[in-house]
Amino acid sequence: MASHFTVKALVALLVASLGAQALALPAALKRQGITALAQSQIAAFRPYTHYASTAYCKPATTLAWNCGANCDANPGFVPIASGGDGSLTQYWYVGYDATLGEIIVGHQGTDTKKILPILEDASFIPIPLDSDLFPGAPFDALAHNGFAGSQERSAAGVLAAVKKGLAKYGTSKVTVTGHSLGAAIGLLDSVSLHLRLPNNTIRFVGYGMPRVGNQSFANFVDSLPVSVTHVNNQEDFVPILPGRLLGFHHPSGEVHIQDSGEWLSCPGQDNTNELCTTGDVANIFEGDNGNHNGPYDGIEMGCA
Repeated sequence: MASHFTVKALVALLVASLGAQALALPAALKRQGITALAQSQIAAFRPYTHYASTAYCKPATTLAWNCGANCDANPGFVPIASGGDGSLTQYWYVGYDATLGEIIVGHQGTDTKKILPILEDASFIPIPLDSDLFPGAPFDALAHNGFAGSQERSAAGVLAAVKKGLAKYGTSKVTVTGHSLGAAIGLLDSVSLHLRLPNNTIRFVGYGMPRVGNQSFANFVDSLPVSVTHVNNQEDFVPILPGRLLGFHHPSGEVHIQDSGEWLSCPGQDNTNELCTTGDVANIFEGDNGNHNGPYDGIEMGCA
C-alpha cells in the first residue's frame, strides 16, 4: 500500500469526487427533509464524541481509563478489554457506560495524511463481506478491502469483550463509535455485531467517516435494524472518498455540521443538497483538511 500521497492519487481523488455534481438531484427535490437538530439533540452526542476521541489512546490507557479530559467526560465508564497496536491493527476498546446503560466499542481513527493513501491506493478493491463475520450478508454487498481487513483483525477480540459485557452488566444495548478510519471500522463492526448478536440493540455513531462500501452494501446497512449516524464537520473531504464514480456509497444517517455550527440531519444516501456533505464538498479541492478532526460541538479528535 502506498506510503505517501502521490500526484496520481490526487488526480484519482479529484476525478472520483467530481461525480457528486454529475449526480445531483433536482433542486425542488434535494431540499426536502433536511432538519436542524435541537441543542439537546446535539448535546446527546457528546459522550460518544468523547468516546471516539478516546479511541486514539493506547490500549493500556483505555484499560486504566486515565486518558485525561476525554476519559473524565465519561466518568461512569468501566473498561472490559482493549487491544490493537496502532499500526497493523487500530487501537480498540470495549467497556460499559453505567450512565447510558450500554456497552461502548471504540475504534481508533487516523489523520488525513495516513488515510488518504488507504482511500485511493491503486491496489484497493471492493471485496465481499466475510461470511463468518457477516453471516447472511448479500453476496453483492462489497466493502473497501483495507477497511474490511482492519475490522477483521480486531473482530474476535471485540466480539468476545462485547459478549462478556452484555452478560456481566445485563444490558442488551451496544454503541460502536470511531472517527475517520475508526468510523469505517466501526460501521463494519456494527453490522457484524448485529448479525452475530441479533437479539441485542446495536447503534453506530461515527465521525468523519469515508465511504465504506458499494451501493448494495449501503442498501444492506439501511435495511438492518441498526441505528446509524455519521457526523461530518463543515468542509471535511474525507467523507466524499472514495468517490461515487468508483462505486462507493454512504448509507443513510448523515448529520452535517455547518460553518455556523448548526447541525443538520440529511436524509437518504449521499444527499446532494448543498447543505449536506456530498453537495457542499464537490471535490477535495473544495474541502478543508483542517475540518477533519473537528471541532464536533467543541470537541477535537485525538487522545488528550
